[in-house]
Amino acid sequence: MRQIESITSAANPLVKDVRRAIARGGLTDEGWCVAESFHLLEEALRSARDVPVVLVAESVNAPVEGNGRRTVVLPDSLFQSIASTETSQGVIALVRPPEWSIEELFSRHSMVVVLDGLQDPGNAGAIARAAEAFGATGLIFLKGTVSPYNPKTLRASAGSLFRIPFVSGLTTPLQQYGVDLYAAMPFTGSQRMAGDVDFTRACAIVIGGEGRGVSEELRAICQEVAIPTVGVESLNAAVAAAVLLYEARRQRL
Repeated sequence: MRQIESITSAANPLVKDVRRAIARGGLTDEGWCVAESFHLLEEALRSARDVPVVLVAESVNAPVEGNGRRTVVLPDSLFQSIASTETSQGVIALVRPPEWSIEELFSRHSMVVVLDGLQDPGNAGAIARAAEAFGATGLIFLKGTVSPYNPKTLRASAGSLFRIPFVSGLTTPLQQYGVDLYAAMPFTGSQRMAGDVDFTRACAIVIGGEGRGVSEELRAICQEVAIPTVGVESLNAAVAAAVLLYEARRQRL
């Protein structure tokens, strides 16, 4: 039976735990990710994720569904003090995140996206959404990349991170997985164009950070691939990833 309770104190352990998780851009002390909005709650449930706790602002009149035992009602002012958005919908779901192994990303006809030092959560989440949309088999968040559990990353993914396999902090070399490695690079005219690459083979596409691009260490083991552009040197990381993933999907149909 669902337990409905009320919390009014900012010093409550649950409230403090959620606030810390949002501030540091990661999981709560209980290991839950913070999913803010009705849409993410619905996506978590649709993805068969466990939702042990749902926090709701007092002014929310819409019915709030959850498969956990606790629905916690907070005064609007208290809820807004922990919310990560200025125009919150008044609902935060605490979701038990999925657990994936690196073998699951590479167990099929692989098309993996590797995020190398990408720090903007909006970009990372948008890439996760594009990865799911275009049939990628998973994502790898390398060290120095924003956390997949950052509430803003999760929100930008629109729920894709509840479903598409991903791992963080890979410690084994990418070469050992037997896939073609491609590094997305700014267009200079000397690299292979995306349309000339055979994405029907098992592959991994590396997307670099917004400032420095793909690291020299990874560039040394990857083939460079670029998207031809006119008037601009490079595309936003999420846009570039989406274009490359679309081309890969087109070839694989």
